Amino acid sequence: MPSAVNLHLGDDGILVAAMDLPGRPLNVVGDALMTGIAQAVERLTEPAVKGLILTSAKADFCAGGDIDRMSRWTRPEEPFEASLAMKRVLRQLEQQGKPVVAAINGHALGGGLELALACHARFALAQPRLKLGQPEVKLGLLPGGGGTVRLPRLLGIQAALQICGEGADLSPQKALSLGLLTALAPDREALMEQARAWIAAHPQAAQPWDQPKFRFPGGDSRAPAVAQLWAIAPSIAAQKSQGNYPAVQHIMSSIFEGGLLGFDAASVVESRYFAACVLSQVSRNMIATLWYGLNALKKGASRPTGLAPATVGRLGVLGAGMMGAGIAHAAAQAGIKVVLLDTTQEAAERGKAHAQGLLDRAVKKGRRTAAQRDEQLARIQPGTDYALLAGCDLVIEAVFEDRALKAEVTRRAEAALGDGAVFASNTSTLPITGLAQASSRPQRFIGLHFFSPVDRMPLVEIIVGRQTDDATLARAFDFVLQIGKTPIVVNDSRGFYTSRVFATYVMEGLAMLAEGVHPRSIEAAGLQAGMPMPPLALQDEVSLSLALHVADQTKTDLAAEGRPYTEHPGMAVVRRLCALGRLGKKVGQGFYDWAEGDKALWPGLAELYPVAAQQPAQQELMDRLMFAQANEAARCFEEGVLRTVDDANIGSIFGWGFAPFHGGALQFIDAMGAQAFVARARELAARHGARFEPAAVLVQRAASGKRFTQR
Repeated sequence: MPSAVNLHLGDDGILVAAMDLPGRPLNVVGDALMTGIAQAVERLTEPAVKGLILTSAKADFCAGGDIDRMSRWTRPEEPFEASLAMKRVLRQLEQQGKPVVAAINGHALGGGLELALACHARFALAQPRLKLGQPEVKLGLLPGGGGTVRLPRLLGIQAALQICGEGADLSPQKALSLGLLTALAPDREALMEQARAWIAAHPQAAQPWDQPKFRFPGGDSRAPAVAQLWAIAPSIAAQKSQGNYPAVQHIMSSIFEGGLLGFDAASVVESRYFAACVLSQVSRNMIATLWYGLNALKKGASRPTGLAPATVGRLGVLGAGMMGAGIAHAAAQAGIKVVLLDTTQEAAERGKAHAQGLLDRAVKKGRRTAAQRDEQLARIQPGTDYALLAGCDLVIEAVFEDRALKAEVTRRAEAALGDGAVFASNTSTLPITGLAQASSRPQRFIGLHFFSPVDRMPLVEIIVGRQTDDATLARAFDFVLQIGKTPIVVNDSRGFYTSRVFATYVMEGLAMLAEGVHPRSIEAAGLQAGMPMPPLALQDEVSLSLALHVADQTKTDLAAEGRPYTEHPGMAVVRRLCALGRLGKKVGQGFYDWAEGDKALWPGLAELYPVAAQQPAQQELMDRLMFAQANEAARCFEEGVLRTVDDANIGSIFGWGFAPFHGGALQFIDAMGAQAFVARARELAARHGARFEPAAVLVQRAASGKRFTQR
């Protein structure tokens, strides 16, 4: 088998070690790669070799650890020993006395960055797309290759905590300003020249932490200034994570303890915490969904097979409000020409101005140049004339949730479109099959449900109507990937998947309020359960008037279909506050009083809904909020609204923020076990109503022991 690291010794005596893991599109840290690096270290000891450049023959430097390998570990000894084995090679690399330089030609993430940290200098391409960082915490892990040991010694404890604990990507410019990089290079040739020059200028090299007089930048864990940091860091972390992410605690512990120990002892401590993370249920949950599930969707698992990929060159957007303007901005960023229509030129121009505001902020933060901003803005053509839609490959309507209005814009748009164009509705609740009745070609009609704000929300829910054909679904799927979003595909249903299940979360919070549960307990339960926002505040954000409109529209539609309408007990609370004019954040009054940059629970809630003398346990509230969502997701799976488990789990996390540490709504059930879930759901149903009765598919799985996720 060919080596994972290609070695070439130049006439200048510099050994170039180019990582190129066979059979993989990316370099990942595992036995094969570390064996190749160990071979490079062995060559480095030869007298003729003056130094080593570690780089990559692939487009990226190194993507991180081998998740497939980690997923097979079942005993703590396995991750512990693998972590130490990697670090032994890296210690040999940095301690052999000759200069070693990392020439970072692409992303260096996780274990990839840890490889670079073991080099004496680090040069990277000055490309905005290039990312560096320690994102392990996003999968419930911590850096196990020395990241929590070297970063504090290189940048200081506070910077290391932020990089490892938050897991955010760093641009090359940001990494340079922090001191993580030595310098930036404009191209690959200059990158290698800089690396060679550094080696020539530093014939003998040692890491700062191997110098006799080494001190932590800013002090070690005993330093007074750092002691103040340790006094508040756990509280800040607990406030953000609510104790639901053990990796965050383990990262802090590893850095703290490592700041009291020598380098080698700190490395052993890190490996112990790494092993604890790898085998945690939280990590298993997150890897199952946010690694395997997400990668499967991005590779087209929910896309029809046998259809050639297609791109959108010209997009029409109907409605230049926040949603339409956000879609136009996302498309323009992806290089697509956009026609942005509204009822007046002034409204259309406002939509383009919204996109400009987003781009101006990107320029201010260094994520775009002024020239790139102007180029992207030039792709957006605001107007009012539907004739401008001629030549569009795809049109997305983003007008108000009114069936008659949507029917009107559908007919007007289709009159200007070519035969091959696709029409999509951005509706969040109205069934696509019903909206397609206004179309002259319902097979080319589909739902594209974006989430607000479009520039920050990564998900698009693709809704397939009864007559939508595979070619239309494939075109929509490809478009979502083209603009850098994550697609999930669901079948048509009222509320589809995300809106339908999201509603159970906020409605359950409102039902608790009506029962006399203290509003602060309700809000705390939402956060403690791992949701990004508590239910009452979230209902204010999306507006009570919208919830009322959707409920009334649903009631009318079901009556027309001769079907019964059962209203959630939380809707009575919505109706009561709407009658008082408390419509939510948009008017500054809802469950909260909203002021500039601040909010406080409305004191009048105590009069409308007096707090009961006997309050339920906090765990009861948390269970109600989580079981309501998971049970409804299971019903969607049972009814065929959901096509795959990955669509369900990714949609729940990216769509409405279902607690990521659970790995999604169906993974929540899998981790608990269907039998335990059914038993608890029946307890909740006995106390709080039939809505908690477990879905039939869960009762079946409880009997069979079958899981939703089979991997």
